[in-house]
Amino acid sequence: MRARRKKHLDERADNIRDIIVVQKTSEHLGLPESERFDVKSNFQLFNNDNPVELEIGCGKGGFIAEKAQQNPNVNYLGVEIQLNVLITAAEKVREKGLTNVKLFNCGAEILNYELEKSSIDKLYLNFSCPYPKKQYENHRLTYWYFLDIYKYLLKVGAEIHFKTDNDDFFLFSEQSFLENGFEIIYKTRDLHAENPTDNVMTEYEKKFVSLGKNINKLVAKVKL
Repeated sequence: MRARRKKHLDERADNIRDIIVVQKTSEHLGLPESERFDVKSNFQLFNNDNPVELEIGCGKGGFIAEKAQQNPNVNYLGVEIQLNVLITAAEKVREKGLTNVKLFNCGAEILNYELEKSSIDKLYLNFSCPYPKKQYENHRLTYWYFLDIYKYLLKVGAEIHFKTDNDDFFLFSEQSFLENGFEIIYKTRDLHAENPTDNVMTEYEKKFVSLGKNINKLVAKVKL
């Protein structure tokens, strides 16, 4: 369901331009190849050389803001395609006074034109849209096309942490990782039954857990 347009959206967006530093649509891919690149180094984004962790589909920012608060010496980059939603995340970052978070308003398909190769230390895919209909599986963020982009962005040995409440999507994703050059180093079909002490929950995760739904998680990294 499309998010409702927030009140005073343009005015609110202007107030957090230093946090939402990229705003682009998939039409960017229609440009000539030489014009697509607008690469920003980690130092340009954060003015330091700290590790950078990326969340694709950061939503309202609950997860990324908590991670950034817990780890002030790590930089966090959040990507969200819906500006309506991302503005809430940016305002949360501002309210908490976090200086180690930047946000991109774009789709994952253009990230290899915005970020340097081998620049990301860890990647999070939290409760991505499962696109349950077979004809839309190429939109899933664990489809081979996107996995190739992640391989370009990740440092050697970097991990992808993937969580979902959708069991079918989890099985698809597990197979996709295995078939596209990744190894799975951790997997569970019921994360909260293991009572993890280091798990940061997203807004969706809190909702699903309260309803008694199992949470699937895997950790993958590129095979060396």
